[in-house]
Amino acid sequence: MKILSIESSCDETAAAVTEDGHKVLSNIIASQIDIHAEFGGVVPEVAARSHIEVIIPVIEQALREASCTWDDIDAIAVTRGPGLIGSLLIGTLTAQTLAQILNKPLIGVNHIIAHAFASEFTDTPPEFPILALTVSGGHTALTVYQEDLSAKIVGETQDDAAGEAYDKVAKLLGLPYPGGPAIDKVAVDGDELAYKFPHARMKNPLDFSFSGLKTAVLRQVQQITGVNPGDLSIPKSYELEPQVLANIAASFQKTVVDTLVKNTVLAAEQFSPASIVVGGGVAANKRLRSELSAALPEAIFVPPVLCTDNAAMIGAIAFQMQKRGITTPPLQLQADSSLEIL
Repeated sequence: MKILSIESSCDETAAAVTEDGHKVLSNIIASQIDIHAEFGGVVPEVAARSHIEVIIPVIEQALREASCTWDDIDAIAVTRGPGLIGSLLIGTLTAQTLAQILNKPLIGVNHIIAHAFASEFTDTPPEFPILALTVSGGHTALTVYQEDLSAKIVGETQDDAAGEAYDKVAKLLGLPYPGGPAIDKVAVDGDELAYKFPHARMKNPLDFSFSGLKTAVLRQVQQITGVNPGDLSIPKSYELEPQVLANIAASFQKTVVDTLVKNTVLAAEQFSPASIVVGGGVAANKRLRSELSAALPEAIFVPPVLCTDNAAMIGAIAFQMQKRGITTPPLQLQADSSLEIL
C-alpha cells in the first residue's frame, strides 16, 4: 500500500510517499526556519501564507521522487491537528480536494501520535503495547498505545513543552532560532554542573514542568548581567562571556534531559511496555539520546531526520489506521488546532 501524506501543522510544508508503513519512498520538506528566524519564533499568519505558496510543488516533488503517479497512490493522509489552525487548514483542504477529485480514501492523522509511529522506519519496529516519549516544541508527553491504537497519556507537561523551553531560553541567551540545536551546540563546551537549576516536583511524578526552569535561567542571567530581578526582561545590549554562556546552556540542558530520562524510566517500570519509543523534534538532541540509551538500552529512537515535523511519520500511522479500517469521508474531515490524543 502506497500512501501520499501531507503535514502542515506548523512551519514545515511536507509531503511524502510511504509503502506499507515501513518504507519511505520520498520525504519532501519545505522549511520556513529562515523566514521565522528573524522573529525568534513562528508567526502563524506568515506560516499559513508560506504553506499556500509551496504545498502543491512539494506534493508534486514527493510523487516524482517516489517515481509514482496518482494511479499508484492507494490513500491520502493528512495532519488534522493539533497545530496552528491556519497552517492545518491549508493541508486539510488540499488533502480533501485531492481525495474527492481522485476518489482516494482519506485518513486524518493526529500529529503527536505520528511522532511516535515514525519509529516504524527503524530496523526494529515497535511492538504493542508501546510506551512513547513524544518531546517537541509544542508537546511533551508519555503515552501508552495499545494494539487497537487506543492511547492513554500517563504523563504530560503542565506548562511549557521541552522544545518551547529550549526556544525561550535560547532567545534570552542570545542564541538563534530554533533553540534546541543552538543550545545543544553551545553546551558541548560548557560545564553542566556550573549552575544548579531546579527540577519541578509534580503531583503526578510522570508529569513535566519547564516554566520554573526557564524562569531560573532568566534569574541567573539577570544576576550575571546586573539586571533588577523585578524586571522580567533582559536588555538587548547585554552579552555573556562565551564560557558563561556555554555553562548556562549545558546546565539548562542537563536539567531538561535528566527530567525526561527520569520520567521515562519511571513510566517504563510502571507499565512494562513491549517497546519504548522516543520521537519528536527534541528527540534529535544528542545528550538526550545518549542518556536515555544508557538508562533504557531497549529504547527505539526515531531517526534524527524524522524527528522534526515531516510527512513520512504521517504515512506510518496512517497505514496502521488504514489496516484497522479507520478512514474519514473527505467532506467530514475537520482541522482541529487542539486535537487530543484520546
